[in-house]
Amino acid sequence: MIDLRIDPAWTAEILERFLRIETQRAGRARVVVGLSGGIDSAVAASLAARALGPTQVVCLALPHRLSSPASLADARSVAEQLGAPFETVDITPIVDGFLQVVGDPGRLRLGNAMARARMMCLFDRSAALDALVLGTSNKTELLLGYGTLHGDLASAINPLGDLYKTQVRALAEHLAIPEAVQRKPPSADLWPNQTDEEDLGVRYADVDRLLWLLIDARAGDATAVAAGFAPERVAWVRARVASMQFKRVPPVVAKVSGRAPGRDFRYPRGGSS
Repeated sequence: MIDLRIDPAWTAEILERFLRIETQRAGRARVVVGLSGGIDSAVAASLAARALGPTQVVCLALPHRLSSPASLADARSVAEQLGAPFETVDITPIVDGFLQVVGDPGRLRLGNAMARARMMCLFDRSAALDALVLGTSNKTELLLGYGTLHGDLASAINPLGDLYKTQVRALAEHLAIPEAVQRKPPSADLWPNQTDEEDLGVRYADVDRLLWLLIDARAGDATAVAAGFAPERVAWVRARVASMQFKRVPPVVAKVSGRAPGRDFRYPRGGSS
């Protein structure tokens, strides 16, 4: 039986405790989050505000001239509801500088440049404030590799990475995220009318069920097909998850000594050995 249900109150409590402990362990007291106007960043910011206090969650809206004005309005409404500091940084001049160098990179590379420009601004702001960058990528995105390396996949701490998109929605309802944010189609807002589901070619509600079966339940392909999923969809998801592993791990370090960083030599977070 595929069961994506969560206990929102218990989940929120666990994630708030995680944020408090890991932020303190890193020697910080605040976080910086990019508010896109979407549900993931709204939920991450809400959890951080409950864990650290709203004034310790600095919210940045990072619009481009191609961004939807509604996204900026929704981001502002989330920050206002939380009582968190809100700043707007227009990334258009940064991206335009990139375009002057490379010419027309095409839609995909332009989207990557925009995502990395946003993350550059977030990490710069975090350095100025002695804060951590709060991640907003959910489990569905991480498994399918739907994100940009050194862009939206970059962060110092991520409370949502083990929650599927449908579970984030359940948590958003519990946290009373503004209705307009909860209802809108998920989008990275990289170009007009762009949506996540159109880019991926799957509906979150469907692919989350299949991912849960293959990843959490460790079911085989035959079991997934018996559960009603098309064989070609099962094969696509299985291959996609495997091929995107490089996005979920640090760069592979070639081992030439007895204790290679990232392989044999791993400091526990906040400690040493």
